[in-house]
Amino acid sequence: MPSLKDLKNRIASVKATQKITKAMKMVAAAKLRRAQEAAEAARPYSQRMGVVLANIAQAVGSDDSAPRLMTGTGKDDVHLLIVCTAERGLCGGFNSQIARFARDHARKLLAAGKTVKIFCVGKKGYDSLRREFAANIVERTDLREVKRVSFENADTIGRKVISMFDKGEFDVATLFYSEFKSVISQVPTAQQLIPAAAPEAVVASGASAVYEYEPDAGAILSDLIPRNISVQIFRALLENVAGEMGAKMSAMDNATRNAGEMINKLTLSYNRQRQAQITKELIEIISGAEAL
Repeated sequence: MPSLKDLKNRIASVKATQKITKAMKMVAAAKLRRAQEAAEAARPYSQRMGVVLANIAQAVGSDDSAPRLMTGTGKDDVHLLIVCTAERGLCGGFNSQIARFARDHARKLLAAGKTVKIFCVGKKGYDSLRREFAANIVERTDLREVKRVSFENADTIGRKVISMFDKGEFDVATLFYSEFKSVISQVPTAQQLIPAAAPEAVVASGASAVYEYEPDAGAILSDLIPRNISVQIFRALLENVAGEMGAKMSAMDNATRNAGEMINKLTLSYNRQRQAQITKELIEIISGAEAL
C-alpha cells in the first residue's frame, strides 16, 4: 500500500497533468474554428474544379490529344498511395484510422498481385506504416516546420507526384486523408488522383455542360489536371488539420475528465489512509495512558 507521501505526490502529479490537458483542449478549440472554416471554404472550389474537369474529359473522351494524367498508362500494375496524416499525436485515433485505412488498401492490392508504393505526408503516418511497409515507402514529406498549411505546400507535393508519374514509377495514384465531419467524427477517405476520376455526383447524373474551348480541350486539360492534383491535395491537408484539431479537442477533454476522476479516487484513498493512521495513533495513546 502506498504511503501518504506517495499518494500526495501522485495527486499533485495528476493535477499538473490535468492543467496541461485542459490548456491543450482550449488551444485546440481555438485553432479548430479557423481550420474548420478553411476546410469548408476549400470544398466548393475543389468540387467545382472536379466537375469542370469531368465535363472537359467527357468531351475529349479517348482522344489522342488527352494528357496521360487523365487517360493513365493503360495499366494498373503499380499503385502509389499518398497517405496524409498529422505531424503530432495526442489526438486520439485520428492518425491510426487513416494509417489503418491505407494499410488495408495496400494489403488488398498486394493480395491481388499489384506493386504498392507509399508516399507519406506527415510523421505519424510514416511511423505507423513503416512497421509493415518500410520497403514500400518511396517518398516522405514532413510539414512539422509549417505553422499554417498553404497551397504552396500542396503544390510541392503535387509536383513530386507528377514527376514520379512522368518517370513511369506508377500507374495509379490514390490519396488518403480524413474528411472532417464534426468534432467527434472524421471519416478516412480515399480519392483517386491519377488517372483523373470524375466526381461520383457527375458520374451518377450523367449531365455535362456544353463548352467551347480556346485553345483546344487537350491543352486546357494539360494545365488543369496538374493544378487539380495540387488542389485536391491542398483540400486533403486542410481537412486533416481540421480533423486533427477536432480529435485533439475531444481527446484532451476526455483526458481532463479522466484526470479529475483519478484525482477524486486518489483523494478518497488518501483521506481513508490518513484517517486510519490517526485512529491508530489515538488507540496507541489511549492504550499507553491506560497502562499507566
